[in-house]
Amino acid sequence: VVMIENCVRRASHYRRTHGSDRVPLGVFQESAKEVGKPILFAGGIVIIVFLPILSLQGIEGKMFRPMAFTFMSALASALILSVTVMPVMASLFLARRIQEKETWLVRWLKSLYTPVLTRAMLHPRGLLLTSVVAFLVSVSVAARMGIEFVPKLDEGDIAIQATRLPSVALETSIEMTQAIERCLLQFPEVETVISKTGRPEIANDPMGVYQTDIIVRLHPKEQWTVATKEELIEAMHHALTEQVPGNAYSFTQPIELRVQELVAGVRSDIGISLYGDDMDVLARTGDQIVRVLQQVPGAADVQAEKIAGLPYLRVIVDRQALARYGIRTRDVLDTVATIGGVVVGQVFEGQRRFPMQVRLVPEWRQRTDQINSLRVEDAHGRQIPLSQVAEIRMEEGPVAINRDAVRRRLMIQCNVRGRDLAGFVAEAQEAVDRQVNLPPGYMLRWGGQFENLQEASARLMVAVPVALLLIFTLLYMTFNSARLAMLIYLNVPIAATGGIVALWARDMPFSISAGVGFIALFGIAVMNGVVLIEHIRHLRHAGHDQWESVIQGARDRMRPVMMTASCGALGFLPMAVSGSAGAEVQRPLATVVIGGLITSTLLTLVVLPSIYRWFEPPEREPEAVDMSEFED
Repeated sequence: VVMIENCVRRASHYRRTHGSDRVPLGVFQESAKEVGKPILFAGGIVIIVFLPILSLQGIEGKMFRPMAFTFMSALASALILSVTVMPVMASLFLARRIQEKETWLVRWLKSLYTPVLTRAMLHPRGLLLTSVVAFLVSVSVAARMGIEFVPKLDEGDIAIQATRLPSVALETSIEMTQAIERCLLQFPEVETVISKTGRPEIANDPMGVYQTDIIVRLHPKEQWTVATKEELIEAMHHALTEQVPGNAYSFTQPIELRVQELVAGVRSDIGISLYGDDMDVLARTGDQIVRVLQQVPGAADVQAEKIAGLPYLRVIVDRQALARYGIRTRDVLDTVATIGGVVVGQVFEGQRRFPMQVRLVPEWRQRTDQINSLRVEDAHGRQIPLSQVAEIRMEEGPVAINRDAVRRRLMIQCNVRGRDLAGFVAEAQEAVDRQVNLPPGYMLRWGGQFENLQEASARLMVAVPVALLLIFTLLYMTFNSARLAMLIYLNVPIAATGGIVALWARDMPFSISAGVGFIALFGIAVMNGVVLIEHIRHLRHAGHDQWESVIQGARDRMRPVMMTASCGALGFLPMAVSGSAGAEVQRPLATVVIGGLITSTLLTLVVLPSIYRWFEPPEREPEAVDMSEFED
């Protein structure tokens, strides 16, 4: 845009002043030289601002690294074409019958812009103060906005996890699952319900028979009787609690459920790991944390991992009795093993082999008095009841003993609904620290999406300042002046002001997606400032006074700056208003860019020219250049 606009302006001026039908090649060469350097440096700045995105890892890296790499590659190619091919194409197609005619829209904008610019030049302090106040107000607004990792994608379906007491029988678990399915099918929004209880034969997804995953496929939203999915989930939770008690329910989405489990090791938004040594203390402390979290606004589906309550048959061997009867401990254990089954041979069916087991009938397995009456043969061939040589009793024991970093761990899971993730975690951490006294040697670690947010934020806190420092270095190399570099750098906070206000207006929290939008916005905002200031410097070196250079330079660059900002905003507009699948991640990014482009364009065209006089470096002697070509 900038290269062709400058070629058109210079070629049209040559035809007006010389009356020639053909514009010589030298005019296009000079035009390309005039804007070639700022185009290259401005494009390099935009490429640099995307470097922090390449530092992202995990889910956020998978989402945004391809976008950043594609943008950087495309922009690098566009820069090369703009300074090599575009001037050549301009000399071929614009050398004859070229005439600069402004459209009615550009003429109307310039008629509005000229008096605004003149008034701004007369009141620079007021404009600068207004910009500072606007930035401070946006900072205060940002401090009250929420923070989340990445916006949740609406997959269109619902995944429900039902957890029961670990001692539940498989038959009972199946009956409860069928009752859950019947309850869910009562909702007109539900199309089908698919359930899975326990672990499969290939244990790639270990689950007990007390755990069930339910996938609820929904009809299109046009057929719903409720307005939002949150209302539907609330209604489902209420119905399930009333009609199928005895279950703890957790609501999420099918893909989100698996991704969270694979990436963070939990099946919910937040996973709190409680580390300790004693299983009973872990269970009691975990239940206490659950009660505290349930009181925090926004908490949903809070539950602690089931680590106790599984019935065990404990056999305590009486070694003195064994010695008295001359029975080996192995004989007692083999007798007890028949409860679960003992392999006594193999059955061949073609090439396949199947183990043959001997197992007690169900009536004997379920009653301890029957087990006590089992016989063990002693050294003299006598049949001794098992109760004579061992004590058998039913006890509750751990369902599973999970470890992390060598230590025993209890996981407390929690979903967040109706508020931002970071704000909820901050309030929850404060409540847990205040109301839960951890025993000595026990510790908590907050994970899940919150941990991903912390890791991504920590990487960006290092990468973004480095990128901003590189931008300042390039600006200094462009103008050989720290003052002008600082002047253009003012675009960064003003652009951030527009992005923050746009997020606030659309009621969107900060997220990694919005952060990527701010990164892209800073590059575009700085690029427009470079184009404007470079042209003003060019006019100053040509001998114009300061006032005339600023006014003329701003008027000359109004059209390309407006075109660059408008093209960027219009390009992101479909993303900002999209309602299709995946739009939840795109909307914050596009909203930030569009809002920031509005404020940064106003700063570039109004504030920067008005305060240029304060940042202009000492002038060298003016060069002998033909001044007529810069006149209107």
